[in-house]
Amino acid sequence: MKEQSFDSNSNLNISLAKIKVFGVGGAGCNAVNRMIEANLSNVEFWAVNTDAQALQLCSAPNKIQIGAKLTKGLGAGGNPTVGLKAAEESRDELAVALEGSDMVFITCGMGGGTGTGGVSIVAEVARDLGTLTVGVCTEPFTFEGRRRINQAEQGIEALKQKVDALITIPNDKLLQVIERRTTVYDAFKQADDVLLQGVQGISDIITIPGLINVDFADVKNIMSAAGSALMGIGRATGEGRATEAARKAIESPLLKTTINGASGIIFNVTGGPDLTLHEVHESAGLVYELAQDDANIIIGAVIDPKFQSEVQITVIATGFSMQEQASEKQKAQPKEFTKEFFGGVGDKKEEKVVEAKPIRTIVDDKVKRMASDILDIPEFLRGRK
Repeated sequence: MKEQSFDSNSNLNISLAKIKVFGVGGAGCNAVNRMIEANLSNVEFWAVNTDAQALQLCSAPNKIQIGAKLTKGLGAGGNPTVGLKAAEESRDELAVALEGSDMVFITCGMGGGTGTGGVSIVAEVARDLGTLTVGVCTEPFTFEGRRRINQAEQGIEALKQKVDALITIPNDKLLQVIERRTTVYDAFKQADDVLLQGVQGISDIITIPGLINVDFADVKNIMSAAGSALMGIGRATGEGRATEAARKAIESPLLKTTINGASGIIFNVTGGPDLTLHEVHESAGLVYELAQDDANIIIGAVIDPKFQSEVQITVIATGFSMQEQASEKQKAQPKEFTKEFFGGVGDKKEEKVVEAKPIRTIVDDKVKRMASDILDIPEFLRGRK
């Protein structure tokens, strides 16, 4: 499972964790492109798509066209059922690609066809091979329309059952951190950057040796069968830089909720040669205050000359109570029926009692739905499946 290398100076066999990143669908492949552009190292990149043309344009050295017989290489048309069946068709090919991995990141943008439907099959195959499987995905912007949002919600729930840990980033949260003049293109590029940070924040902890080292076994211990996970990254310079970076990491506007109540936390501090023990101690104190009393907290410290006067802190939190997750889920999801697209479970539509409304209210509701549909971004403009 692990690559073996031999150090003639120390006469030690060094075992390196084999990490692979799979970008599924248009947004997933865009995220992989961004990771390659950012020189994310020590990982193996794979692009997975139903759209042969889009797949050809992806920078990943390894590519899998799923569902070639089903889709003829023309994409999933925004239909998650097609994405699901396409991945099922190519299950054996996916298994070969995933073989030998210690850890797999599966990234996608939820709401379309290939990523939303196919990503759960990729994750299922990975876990069946005994691989630590982490999903990192984005949720659609509100302006992308109710249909994509509903599909994203169902896709996330399906993926949550197939991965060890799932990090989701609502694209709407980007509106809190980008300037008003940011173009649509740049906004989606920033969404890709968030996916990059999610993967890099974890992979760097494993692959970069530290003064206080965090290895693959530590990460696996925290993230195995963890369910929902949160990850924050903060950077700061100047006076109080470490505590400020920690505060930014745990209070990031991109987080869906806070790390309060987490039972498993990885806390990694990266700084230059001038990083002090007091800075590590003080920044870690902020995290200890928010975690459960008996939380498993793993702290790492890396000295990287590139940072010079800057400190970066990465926080990964898992193990939230089922009550907290259920409460968060109830707040986040609309209280209306959305038809399942997986496995025929939703073939029978549930009945619900509908409260009578005045005619004017009904008309107003229809107008609002029509307006929402108009705001949907066409697939051919976004290039995302």
